[in-house]
Amino acid sequence: MEARHHAVLCDVDGVLRMWPEDGGMPAVDRRYGLAEGTLAGTAFHPDHLLPAITGRVTDQEWRAGVAAALADRCGGPDRSRALVDTWTAVVPAVNTELADLLRLVRRVVPVLLVSNATGRLESDLSELGLDDCVTDVVNSSRVGVAKPDPAIYRAALGRAGAGPWATAGPASVLFVDDTPRNVAAAEEIGFTGVLYRSMDDLRPHLEALL
Repeated sequence: MEARHHAVLCDVDGVLRMWPEDGGMPAVDRRYGLAEGTLAGTAFHPDHLLPAITGRVTDQEWRAGVAAALADRCGGPDRSRALVDTWTAVVPAVNTELADLLRLVRRVVPVLLVSNATGRLESDLSELGLDDCVTDVVNSSRVGVAKPDPAIYRAALGRAGAGPWATAGPASVLFVDDTPRNVAAAEEIGFTGVLYRSMDDLRPHLEALL
């Protein structure tokens, strides 16, 4: 039977790569005597984050900017740099069930990771042993646009190649993300969207391809 989906576009963080509570940031805040939410509010503020995930600054520059912004609240630049080093050293877990499924699915259809990420994403995936489970990685910092901008979805399709999805229509592209607005943007293009909350949401779609 011909598979309904001819390409799979999958998010990374919160789906395939799983971080501890809020990326481990509350624990770092507590360790350095900051109010909970201080690190996240600084690192993920659009003024810091957007340049990093659209390639206008490097990952190292982003983290240095976060350290500089926290220096006055953290006891000085040395302590704020130590805080950022502690945050950077947080190790995520891998959704091994999904990784194993994607390795099987990529034998059938193109599987691409589509992530809002800094330039260290690819090396991080390699360190986690995830670089063999997908056809390609579409990193927002490499293409210069971030989800939910439709341009990153179009870039992903370009990487997927002119496969059956091109004639079957956009609904044959399965898009998976844990952020509702990213899924909504994909559905506006015509993709079949899956809002990831657990493997129960995604497993039937992937197993149907095998």
